[in-house]
Amino acid sequence: MSFRIRALGLLMLIAMTATAATAWLTLRQANRQVRETVTAGQQDTSRIAGELRAYGLAHATWDGLAPTVAALAKETGQRIRVATEADALLADSDTLAGRAPRTVSGRPPVLVDARPTLRIPGGQVRRAAMKQAAAAVSDYRSYAADASCLTRAGAEVITGAGAFGVPTVRADRRPAQCPKPAGTYDPLTPQHLDALRPCESEKRLSDCLQRVFNERVASVAPPRLEVALGFRDESPPTLAIAPAAAAAAGVALVVILGGLLLSRAVLRPVRALTLAAKGLGEGDLGRRVPASGRDEIAQLGGAFNRMADSLQAGEEHQRRLTSDIAHELRTPLANLRGYLEALRDGVLEPTPELLASLHEEALLQQRIVDDLRDLALAEAGALAYRHRDVDLRELLETSHRAHSPQARGAGITLALDAPRPAYTRADPDRLRQVVGNLVGNALRATAPGGTVTLALLKDGDRAVMEIRDTGTGIAAEDLPRLFDRFWRADESRNRATGGTGLGLSIARQIVADHGGAIEVRSTVGEGTTFAVALPRARERQPPAGGDAETGPSVSR
Repeated sequence: MSFRIRALGLLMLIAMTATAATAWLTLRQANRQVRETVTAGQQDTSRIAGELRAYGLAHATWDGLAPTVAALAKETGQRIRVATEADALLADSDTLAGRAPRTVSGRPPVLVDARPTLRIPGGQVRRAAMKQAAAAVSDYRSYAADASCLTRAGAEVITGAGAFGVPTVRADRRPAQCPKPAGTYDPLTPQHLDALRPCESEKRLSDCLQRVFNERVASVAPPRLEVALGFRDESPPTLAIAPAAAAAAGVALVVILGGLLLSRAVLRPVRALTLAAKGLGEGDLGRRVPASGRDEIAQLGGAFNRMADSLQAGEEHQRRLTSDIAHELRTPLANLRGYLEALRDGVLEPTPELLASLHEEALLQQRIVDDLRDLALAEAGALAYRHRDVDLRELLETSHRAHSPQARGAGITLALDAPRPAYTRADPDRLRQVVGNLVGNALRATAPGGTVTLALLKDGDRAVMEIRDTGTGIAAEDLPRLFDRFWRADESRNRATGGTGLGLSIARQIVADHGGAIEVRSTVGEGTTFAVALPRARERQPPAGGDAETGPSVSR
């Protein structure tokens, strides 16, 4: 995306975000206050209805209700008007507070029924349930007469839980006009059972029993109430100013931060590129710039970093190669120079043995130079490869034949375990170079009487060549350095017996260029296994009369 478009988009985003944030915060605050108001109103309504019903249930009359209404109005802040369904006014919080009654709101009144809810145990025959309901009618009629009498006499009514949901009553003092009841009505009187008999055929027995119960106790129970809450033209809750002001301040802060972010987004990358380019020109090849995104500045930063990486890699590669060459050639060249000066000065006689030794040393230096060249080309990605389908079993057979004379001369058994072909797409000459290096190392590490095995395995979509030996093994702490250039696990070996020290580095790079990997497992005193894993190519069809899934297992 263009930087100009990104800057314009950022400005538009800031403006839109500021507008949307202000609207959202204001709307959210208003909705929350409305929800809180509605929830509080519902809770107040439930509390008022519940306490009024509890009063009617406990006293069986609405006499003396005014103090309860006044207390509820004060605690909830509601205007409460209580009247019967026949519109007989019982209490008005405005009148109780000494003000003129205000016109009630248009909201529907809340109905309050103080008659108890029957609790008839389930799982019994209908006849027994009807008898229990009849007993509840008699108990409540007796209870209502006693509780209402105590209330009118000014005695404190104390209720308790009775049978079938009908409360019981007792008083701290019993006035003379309210003698203690001698007992209850006979629950099995025909008038009660006859009234309940229609419920015997009803599907919902409990609903029918409750309905008949309400009818039979209506004459003694307090009438149903209509409770009006609030008043007309009541002012709605206002939106709090503090949250809205906080929202506006937050939006202003967002706009300021957005402006700062835009200026920083423009100037910071340019300043970073300037400083990095200056440092690079002064020789600090490690300088980089942060490059994220897809705009022009990010692309410029990425190109700068790639250029710096390339310069640093080239400088490091050149320094490392120069150091390696100087390290490896200094001592042998000094030896050659010393011998040649001794021959020139007549200190040594030019015997055939001495000339052969000097020639061998010159060949070794040539081999080091060749290996260094291959390694430099491989690391630079310039090593030439000629890929084709390669049968790894055939490659191992070739390496087996090539190294068999060396193995016999050293008294070592060189075995081949490649029963089936496995194909990969690779340069066969380079792979033979890898296998030859690994086999040569294995033979040098194995004592006479030991065994070196060339094995071929298939592991899913990979073909694995393993070079196993029964030699001295490699210590665990040496394994991480095994592929370092010019490093040897056994420092006692000289160039003639230990190679140049570059073979494993070259082998690893060649295998990596083929999309594979080299792994090594070793136990000191037991031997070492090098595993070369390469991507498998599609298997070729076996020739007519042959079997591509079988092959020799050679051991010599």
